[in-house]
Amino acid sequence: MSSTAQQMRAWTGPALLTYGFRPFFLGAGVWAVIAMLIWLALLSGQIALETAFDPVSWHAHEFLFGYLTAVVAGFLLTAVPNWTGRLPIVGWPLAGLFALWVAGRVALTLPGTLSPFLIALIDLAMPFTLSLVLAREIIAGKNWRNLIVLAMLAVLMLGNAVFHWEAAQGEYAAQGYGLRIGLGAGVMMIAVIGGRVVPSFTRSWLVKQKADQLPSPPMQRFDKISLLALLIALLTWVATPASLLTAACLAVAGLLHVMRVFRWAGVHTRAEPLVSVLHIAYLMLPLGALGLAAEIAFREMSGLGAVQHIWMGGAIGLMTLAVMTRATLGHTGQALHAGTGTVLIYAAVVIAVLLRVAAGVFVTKATVLFGAAAIFWIASFAGFVGIYGPLLLRSKPVGKGQA
Repeated sequence: MSSTAQQMRAWTGPALLTYGFRPFFLGAGVWAVIAMLIWLALLSGQIALETAFDPVSWHAHEFLFGYLTAVVAGFLLTAVPNWTGRLPIVGWPLAGLFALWVAGRVALTLPGTLSPFLIALIDLAMPFTLSLVLAREIIAGKNWRNLIVLAMLAVLMLGNAVFHWEAAQGEYAAQGYGLRIGLGAGVMMIAVIGGRVVPSFTRSWLVKQKADQLPSPPMQRFDKISLLALLIALLTWVATPASLLTAACLAVAGLLHVMRVFRWAGVHTRAEPLVSVLHIAYLMLPLGALGLAAEIAFREMSGLGAVQHIWMGGAIGLMTLAVMTRATLGHTGQALHAGTGTVLIYAAVVIAVLLRVAAGVFVTKATVLFGAAAIFWIASFAGFVGIYGPLLLRSKPVGKGQA
């Protein structure tokens, strides 16, 4: 069997199609900018799109099931070959998978006469195909421990399907079961995959610095208890999002995951933002859980949509940006170091999340805060495309760099 390096060298087409992270990370970054520009135009009344969803539901869907699915695809198409020892998907098959994702964005955004059923089929075609491809690779490689990742991808796809069904029934899908299922899957992905990579990358960096304190090894008993508590909290949130039982479960899970992230010695990684950002992003997970618990328990607080953005924009937005920057540097042969531009795009996402949550608290200033949050979000992902786009578009000698 040819090696990964040999297969990539045999491809004579665009460098963009030599590895899964290249088209999907670049596409995710570009779409994060375009979708937010469209959202700004919708908020200001400059345009009025007649899409498959109402404007708020479209906005929520295209971040959660549009942007996130692209990042997940790029990550898994790159990671699974490393996990299984099998060859990555390159060339025209990769181009076809990416084209399916683009078709979903077009079908959901441009006005047309397609039926809701056909739009759902087009949108779900990429994650469904991706699931089949990854299942084949994981099973063929007998990499059974990572079937849980495939299960979480399936739940994300289920949430997308339910979202489409709710919208087709005329329901407000932005606060429906589909969004909660999908967001729960995204949060659980961060807890499971992030729970592996954050302490691993931290340990590698601290060992090089000859640090005295190292992270606790992942997946010990405490980690398993924390993950179980989070799973229970997410299930109760999906089923009964406004109950006091849900608030209690979210609070317990949040506290456990605060303790979990502080077991990883992130405080000692301040000198390297490429590592420390992983800890900040993971911390958004328990902060979001605690924020939701507080809003449920104290009804006079701001609307659920505001604090929910700690998960949407904070945990998912910042963690995916952190993963995309690190993986791009590692797989294109660059030094694993965050330069000034990279630090600025991380900071812009954090500011965007703070402004978006503030919009739910200071309702009289909401319009201004919405706009400011959107501008910082756009600046962050436009910066990602500007800094990392050239790396994603050009080839490098295979075998350099690391994930």
